Amino acid sequence: MSLLVTHIGARDFRSFENLSLDVGEGMTLLVGPNAAGKTNTIEILQLLTTGASFRRPRPAELVRKGCETAACSLTLEGDGRRIDVSCEIEDGRRSFFRNGKRCQASDLLGTLLSILFCPDDLSFCKGSASMRRAEIDAFGRQANAGYAKVLTAYMHAVDQRNRLLKQDEVDLALLDAWDDSVATGAAALALARVRLFARLSEHVRAVYAEIADGEELECSYESTIDDIDVDDTREELKERALIFLQEARQTDLRRQQTTVGPHRDDISFRIGGNDARSFGSQGQQRSVVLAWKMAEVLLCEEMLGERPLLLLDDVMSELDESRREAVSRFIERGLQAVVTTTNLGYFSEDVLEKASVISYGRV
Repeated sequence: MSLLVTHIGARDFRSFENLSLDVGEGMTLLVGPNAAGKTNTIEILQLLTTGASFRRPRPAELVRKGCETAACSLTLEGDGRRIDVSCEIEDGRRSFFRNGKRCQASDLLGTLLSILFCPDDLSFCKGSASMRRAEIDAFGRQANAGYAKVLTAYMHAVDQRNRLLKQDEVDLALLDAWDDSVATGAAALALARVRLFARLSEHVRAVYAEIADGEELECSYESTIDDIDVDDTREELKERALIFLQEARQTDLRRQQTTVGPHRDDISFRIGGNDARSFGSQGQQRSVVLAWKMAEVLLCEEMLGERPLLLLDDVMSELDESRREAVSRFIERGLQAVVTTTNLGYFSEDVLEKASVISYGRV
């Protein structure tokens, strides 16, 4: 049995003076008007399972207006275990705790994986490449502790190289040294990403076919340091990355930034041979992101043997009836899900009978 959220608490967090909610095992529906605090609840769940919020707030923004401090907490239970996680905000700083002991935000990763689907994610297919990179990296950070270290090390090396490129007179010997660091990091991150993508894409294609009446979806990882195979070694990739960095050096010096590497890679989707980003219908593009989110759930189960917490923030209103039904069926596989909505009419009577429904008034 996977860990489940059994309780959510908050004090002076965002719009909440006090919040105390018991959460059921299956689907919990948070229903109420806009600005009632539903998304704030989703934010607590994500913050305390990933150590970060999709809103990317400053700590002070988490404190209710007129207050000096705030706190939020989750109780997780399963397999005879109980884990309490919390966050306290004071003096513009966040402090995280696990079972009463102070910890880093990154220490929360892997305790209970959570997968968020919010309206911003609907641009996943047609939006910028940075959005698709962020999505796979966010999943990778939760699924594998080493992924976060590899990503951080690589982005630090790129940042330092870019600082050097912005100097009036660039020390070429020092640039050679940073090329080596960036290439080392690029090889590690690219290989981790491609191996994760290979496993995710299998599920994405299968789920897409299921929710799109058998329509075929092609997925590919587009690297800026040549094609990458899951069987490549880090040494091979580092050598190729060094070659590409050398070839791009004059361009990088002119633009004062590193133009090749995993931080510039992309993920593409094709339907019927056509680029889904440019030629896919809105329905097809939304099916792509829906399939991707479901694939993350399936891969989590496959890799870790645990079911993640699914967070759906006001997306049912953005999906048509067939896709809403697909989401509901997926949750009924045994997932714990917290879903926000302004309208219970988006759910069938059968779904409502099985769900825990919590009403939110204006706060």
